[in-house]
Amino acid sequence: MKSDIIFTTANNNKYLSAPANNYIIPASPVFSYIVEQFIKNENDLNLPDKLVINDKEYLKEQIDYYYNKFMFLKNKGFFLKKRKDEFGKLNGKQVEWQLANVDHLVFEVTDACNLKCKYCGYGEFYADYDERVNKYMPFEIAREMISYLAALWQSPLNYSRNHNVTIGFYGGEPLMNMDFIKSVIDYLEKLPIPKIHFNWSMTTNALLLGKNMDFLVEKNFNILISLDGNEENHSYRVKHNNKNSFRDVLQNIKQLQQKYPDFFKKNVNFNSVLHNKNSVSEIFNYIKKEFDKNPSINELNDVGIRPEKVEEFKKTYRNNYQSLQQAENYEEIINESMLNNPDFKGLVSFMSQYSGNIFEKYTDMLSVKIKKIYLPSGTCTPFSKKIFVTVNGKILPCERIGFQHALGTVSKSGVELDFEKIAQRINSYYEKITDQCMSCHRTQTCVQCIYYLDKLDERPVCKGFTNEKRFSDYLASNISYLENKPEDFKKAFEEVSIG
Repeated sequence: MKSDIIFTTANNNKYLSAPANNYIIPASPVFSYIVEQFIKNENDLNLPDKLVINDKEYLKEQIDYYYNKFMFLKNKGFFLKKRKDEFGKLNGKQVEWQLANVDHLVFEVTDACNLKCKYCGYGEFYADYDERVNKYMPFEIAREMISYLAALWQSPLNYSRNHNVTIGFYGGEPLMNMDFIKSVIDYLEKLPIPKIHFNWSMTTNALLLGKNMDFLVEKNFNILISLDGNEENHSYRVKHNNKNSFRDVLQNIKQLQQKYPDFFKKNVNFNSVLHNKNSVSEIFNYIKKEFDKNPSINELNDVGIRPEKVEEFKKTYRNNYQSLQQAENYEEIINESMLNNPDFKGLVSFMSQYSGNIFEKYTDMLSVKIKKIYLPSGTCTPFSKKIFVTVNGKILPCERIGFQHALGTVSKSGVELDFEKIAQRINSYYEKITDQCMSCHRTQTCVQCIYYLDKLDERPVCKGFTNEKRFSDYLASNISYLENKPEDFKKAFEEVSIG
């Protein structure tokens, strides 16, 4: 049961949050007073003939005006004590529909890697992945997965007229299995599905970039290179002989930049991991100076840490927001790279939650044909973003969650996906957190993925639970940001949400 909230921004402006309708509207002093009285006692709304608020006097005529405004909104469904719709349940049809319209298929082409990074998501800190045994995915596995998806892409479930599908290659180090990559691309280029257009992407440590760059440029790959800054910043990214990989990586990147400058400018980006041997400022300054690029800077994943490694992980971890605040060139970093500003990233999320007409792809507008449901947590519906296939043939909704959460398998014998069982399994997770969601003030704008909760098969405690005070602070912070930087509203839509 959640009531409406009147919150005040840093500029002392008041707004009304109506969680039952997911609305935020400006609230004048008199209107705020009326709403606050209603929240306190909705059955006895006795208003005076005169009000004095902040040394300003309001007479009966003005009070009546705002009262009528209040009653209009109340009659239109505002000021409900709870949402108008209750939590629903996921069903197999919805999961199947998402898969038929999926626009990102990622293969873990190998679990082998020519680096041994200390903080690797498949390294010594973590325990929620399959054992690394230097395995290479055979082409036959990818062919079975593609054939299965091709049937869905050509079925009535697929709403796209011209569907762009990105095929991602992931590792380990994907360039260690180039035969697989070339076979997949050759197979897809010959696949007779006129309405599907394929793009190629890869995340790489760049150690093998030199001898493979011609092919990657020929196929117009989008390449994300892992680089943590200068040589000292990069020193956790070591080879198996414990030597820093920086100089070899830098040489290959420079070679690509010099040989294919237009491709490099358009298709190459950098991903950096923040840790205790670098900082946001050091990463940004180095990559901006060397390559004229704005890197994506990410914190270490804090999910699935081995109990015996918790203290060591804490020493290695560095907070993005704190590191940014310490940067001497804070304003430059913010102006050059909005997505490295935690406040701006939070604003983008906030706007997408409260702007009812934002669609990540146009098929989202057509999903009304499948009954819209409201689910606990902010977890993505399976396959709404992507499908991830591990080197062992496990099928997951993305690469960011533990492998124990696989939803199906693919082998040389075919694909095993039971949409109803997937829905039942996820609904069982939702049931474990529904009580927490019902008393949370952020249910409709939740961003908490259930797969990041501990003890998911038992009784998880939601990390994102938000009481009234926290929710009011969250709203005030974002609206204050927009009041002070209205130009960022346009940037968020044009450069992030839409682009």
